[in-house]
Parts: sequence; structure tokens; C-alpha cells
Amino acid sequence: MRAGYFNLRVADFRILMAASVIAVTGLFSMSHARAIEMSREVSDLYTSVSIYPPSAGSMTICYGFVCRRRHAFDFTSADRAALTKLLAAGKASAAAERAAVQKAVVWWDRRVGPVLGTDKRIANADFRYFDDKHNFDCWDTTRNVTSLLLIIQDWGLLKHHTVGNPRYRGNALVLQTPHNTAVLLDRATGTEWVVDMWTRGYAQLPDVKPADQWVKEN
Repeated sequence: MRAGYFNLRVADFRILMAASVIAVTGLFSMSHARAIEMSREVSDLYTSVSIYPPSAGSMTICYGFVCRRRHAFDFTSADRAALTKLLAAGKASAAAERAAVQKAVVWWDRRVGPVLGTDKRIANADFRYFDDKHNFDCWDTTRNVTSLLLIIQDWGLLKHHTVGNPRYRGNALVLQTPHNTAVLLDRATGTEWVVDMWTRGYAQLPDVKPADQWVKEN
């Protein structure tokens, strides 16, 4: 009886240890998804609201104004194929790539809109519209578009640009309201191009223009 009992306890111990290894390995994999390199300024977009930065295949979507609502989104193989096809059309030139990025943002907007309810979103939304559950403010769009651009870059789909640091504006002396946006940096010229989704409604092309022009607008 004692030998049988001992063998049973050893078997139970081995099962427990195997289960523990599987669980720890799973947690390690989840918490150590391959990180995407980013600047401190970009990293601050995520640490400031206590969310994980994007990884190679997933991102936290912010909505509800200043990321009060969040959704973990995993890109499927079909999603990656769709974005690859869109960005392939922009390889000929920097201008073509910026146009392709605009279409990629629209694709993303359409992809997540029905999931989040942001297919009802409007341009220039903020807390004054009292509809946080359906909208992004400019902080949300800056984080979300930056995340999308970082993932596209990580997949090797950007030829003429890299992801730049977010840009901000807001000069009270000329009645300019505070606003911020995601940025692309032209590899050849060093020109910063904003990719501003907040100023457009659902599934509309985002504003893409030189940051020096954007920062002077109201």
C-alpha cells in the first residue's frame, strides 16, 4: 500500500509540475510578445494611460476620450494580407506611400468600427458631444494611428517613411485649440507629415499634410 501510495503521489507531483510549467510558459509568452522599437515620446503615449504598446500583431485601441475605454485587438492573417496589399500600392514614391497610408487608416477604421461602435463616430469629437462610447478624441486617434503605423512599419510595409514622434499644437494667444496627431517622417527629406484622423468622420480619409503647415492651423 505504501509503495502504491508513493507512486501515486509521485505521479500527482509530476502532473502538477507539468501543468505549472505550461501555465508559466503561457504567461511568459503573453507578457513577452516581441516588442516594437519606439522613441521615448511615442512610448509616453502608452505609459501615460497605462496601456501596453503595440506588439507585432496586436494593439490596444483607445476610445471614449483619453483612452477611458479600451479594446485589445489582434490582427488576423487576413488583416495583414489586406494591409500588405494596400501598402504595396505605395512603393513607387513617398507621395504614393502617404496615399496608401491614408487608405490603410480608412481600412482600420472600417475594420474596428462595427466592433467598437465607432462606426457612428463624428469628426472633431470630444467630451462636449456626450457620446464617448462611439467616438475618439484626438488623444485616442493619435495613439491608435501611431500604433497602426508602428505595426505596419514592423511588418516591413513602409519604404519611404518611418513613424515619427507625435506633434502637438495649441496657441491660446491666437485662439488655437489644443490638438495632437500621429506623424510619418519622410526618409529622404526628413519632412514630418501628420496623419490626422480626428478631423474626419468615420471611414473618411485622414488629413495628411506637412506638420509645419498643420501646426499653424486652427
